[in-house]
Amino acid sequence: MAYVTTEDGAEIYYKDWGSADAQPIVFHHGWPLSSDDWDAQLLYFLDKGYRVVASDRRGHGRSSQIATGHDMDHYASDVSAVVEHLDLRNAVHIGHSTGGGQVARYVAKYGEPQGRVAKAVLVAAVPPIMLQSDSNPEGTPLAVFDGFREALAANRAEFFEAVASGPFYGFNREGVTPSQPVIDNWWRQGMTGSAQAHYLGIKAFSETDQTEDLKAITVPVLVLQGDDDQVVPYKAAAILQHELLQNSTLKIYEGYPHGMLTTHADVINPDILAFIQS
Repeated sequence: MAYVTTEDGAEIYYKDWGSADAQPIVFHHGWPLSSDDWDAQLLYFLDKGYRVVASDRRGHGRSSQIATGHDMDHYASDVSAVVEHLDLRNAVHIGHSTGGGQVARYVAKYGEPQGRVAKAVLVAAVPPIMLQSDSNPEGTPLAVFDGFREALAANRAEFFEAVASGPFYGFNREGVTPSQPVIDNWWRQGMTGSAQAHYLGIKAFSETDQTEDLKAITVPVLVLQGDDDQVVPYKAAAILQHELLQNSTLKIYEGYPHGMLTTHADVINPDILAFIQS
């Protein structure tokens, strides 16, 4: 397996498939998952002739369970370590949920200044900030995130099962048939990672203000989200991202859940491909 070691000693696992001469697409997964969550996209874009790269965030998946650095700055720095190790240029960065925050911080702080990024895609992403406040009334109350931390600390296995079988994929909606293999795969990815990284990551994805990151990005950005996202409210996420970005295209999918990259890959993948090729 391939790893990059960061300056503070984290070992970051990554996948790198396809021709080194092809345009690279870099995928950034959500909390508390791993690069395996991108299976449907990695195979699709590899088949279309792209080089596909995906890493496991520190403390997640097969990356080392380091005790420190569980914040958006380190997440972005770790991405930069992988990108520079592979010398990726003209890359498209695609991030889902927390991975969208990772993309925004990486592109603004490293990717654009280094001239390595062509485009970006934010899918049900957490920026500009999830936490509800007077200036962000559509956000999520702190009590909800405190509840996440309490449930994770009490019984992570049960908590992860509840998230995957309920709001993440919209399996709690009337008329939606749950997929047990999809639920099991989400649970497997989550339980592979570090409980501490997941606990601390809640603060990172919910309380990091990325307004300035979004404002700083000038490359074309595709913003995608479902209007039935029960995890990241789209009015506090995709709508605001589109307003803050300098060069963005917004698409809201009626009835799609937070995990739409899995449940509706047949729609989302071609839409992303069209954006990349435009």
